[in-house]
Parts: sequence; structure tokens; C-alpha cells
Amino acid sequence: MALLVNRIDKNVLKKRLQEEKIKRKTVSFYRYVSIPKPKELRDELFLAWSQLNCFGRIYLANEGINAQMSVPEDQWEAFVKHLNTYSYFKDVPFKHAVDGNGKSFYKLIIKVRNKIVADGINDPDFDPSKTGTYLNAVEFNKAIEDENTIVIDMRNHYESEVGRFDRAFCPDADTFREELPQVINHLKGKEDKKILMYCTGGIRCEKASAYFRHKGFKDVNHLHGGIIQYAQEIKEQGLESKFKGINFVFDERIGERITQDVLSTCHQCGKPCDRHVNCKNDDCHLLFIQCEDCEKKMNGCCTPECVRIAALPIEEQRQLRKGRVKNGPECLSVYKSRLRPNLAEILKKDLSLRS
Repeated sequence: MALLVNRIDKNVLKKRLQEEKIKRKTVSFYRYVSIPKPKELRDELFLAWSQLNCFGRIYLANEGINAQMSVPEDQWEAFVKHLNTYSYFKDVPFKHAVDGNGKSFYKLIIKVRNKIVADGINDPDFDPSKTGTYLNAVEFNKAIEDENTIVIDMRNHYESEVGRFDRAFCPDADTFREELPQVINHLKGKEDKKILMYCTGGIRCEKASAYFRHKGFKDVNHLHGGIIQYAQEIKEQGLESKFKGINFVFDERIGERITQDVLSTCHQCGKPCDRHVNCKNDDCHLLFIQCEDCEKKMNGCCTPECVRIAALPIEEQRQLRKGRVKNGPECLSVYKSRLRPNLAEILKKDLSLRS
């Protein structure tokens, strides 16, 4: 049986999304649960959710599900009813986006992976079910005010760059797999301290809290539902947001603004800015922070070389990419890692960025 996928051109799908008249909900959910046949389940979900006109990015594995989705409001009850027919997912808690526009995904993608979060943990004695203590927004706010607590951001550097809690240790890493040993090293000798952790929707902290307990840390706490749920709770309860800036999200929106604080700067000119974009060169797509002025000067690209390539006719660009592995070592991007792109250094002699 051929893999069930949507093969319509992404530009067509994006145009359809913008022209839609229906209202959508952007939600995320996850659950660590034993799924014996994730490949079969994947096709069942794809067929059912396609009929409901759901979009999103969903990962399935033997260890559970991790989903970020856009669901039509008029199909919401049908979606929840269908999800609850599976014992794996019955009454799974949803995190609702604070912006509420629903324009977060333009197609449905469901993938089967070895793990729903790649963690690099190969310890046979590790039990991920022995998690830390969940804290709601009120409890987290109170705990973070105690200067004796240690606050840990369990997200990637490009996420914490634009938004974070005060005093948080933010790992200089691209992936969760890289973060775990960095955080363990940072916490060495502090096994008796109160640890507060947070991430986007809670899934990374769920596993990290269990791992830290496994490593001997005694008082491990994490924000229930992550920043997404925290933002919803502070809005509903009129609480002060201890989280400042933007919550980076992995969909078309890229970020949800939680407060008006701007914590980062444009990677090209250094002006205050927290606007993430992807380089317009299709063989690069580097994720970086770019202000609107630099976007105009650089035509949405990260470097002069990418400006040159992106300006070529589409057929010439395709010819340059022909035979190359996508995002492989031969691609034309300047950086193969998202880690601290030093675009300002490359551009400091470029006259096009000077006022």
C-alpha cells in the first residue's frame, strides 16, 4: 500500500489556507503511551483526519504521540470524539494557542518515528514514567520568585533567544538531544536544589524531569502544559506573566507573542527585533532573526550569496540543486546549524546594509 500523503504543491495549499472562510482551532497534545503498531495507526488517523479537513504535524512512535494541529471549529467535536475512540488517547489534554487564528498549518503530515522526542537516552534502567511534579501557572509564578530555585529552559537556543523566564539557564544547543547533557553538567553538585523546568508544550519537560530524577535530582518540577498552557492560564486568570517575549512555535506562525518585551536583536544589523524568518533561498532556508528594514535590503535572505541565488530564475535555481541531498553538505546554505548564526560578521563590510 502506498504511503498516504498530500502531494499538492505547498504554495497552492498555502494560498488555499489564506482564502479559507472557515474558522480553525490551533491545538497541541501529547501522550507517552505504548502503541504496538504505530504504522497501522498512522494510516487510520491520516484517513480520518483528512476527511475532517484537519491539518498539522503529528509524530507517532511505540512510546506515544506528539501532535500540533489545526482543526476546523465546525469539526472540533467530531475530531475529539474520534480521538477518544482510541484508548491510547482518551481524554488527552489539549493546549490551545493564544492567538486563535488557526492559520498554523496548511496540510496534514503524520510521521512514524523511533521516538516522539529524540532524546539520545539509551539507558535501559531509565523509566520515563517517573516524572517530576507538575506546576500550574500560579504555582510556577510563586516558585520562580524564590531565588534559591534553579530555572531551566528545556528548549533550543533559537526558541529561548526570543522569549524566556527570568533567571532561566538557556542551553546553547540546537536539539533536545544536545540539551540534556548540557543541563546535567550545569546542575552538577546541585542535586538537592529545587529545579523548575519549562518548554513549549510540556512534552520535553515530561521526559527531562524523569531523566533528572533518574540522575539523582530530588526536587524536580515542571510547568504543566508548557508555555502554551501557561499563556492561556495567565490570560484567563489575569495573572502577571513571568515569561517575557515570544513563545516560539513549530508551525507557520513561528511565534506567539506573550508580552511586548523584545529580548533579541536582528542578526544582521543588531536592532532590537524578535522576528524569526526563513531565508528566501530555497537551498538555504536558514532560520534567523531579521528586522523589516533588513528584509527589504536583503530581499528576505541571510547573506549576499543567498540574495544572488534567490534572484536567479527558478529553473536555474533548480538546476543548481539538482542531484543534491536536501539540507545536505552540498547545499548552498551558509550555515548547516541553526546555532548562533554570525550574519552580522559576514555583512559588516556589505554597503547595502549601511544607512
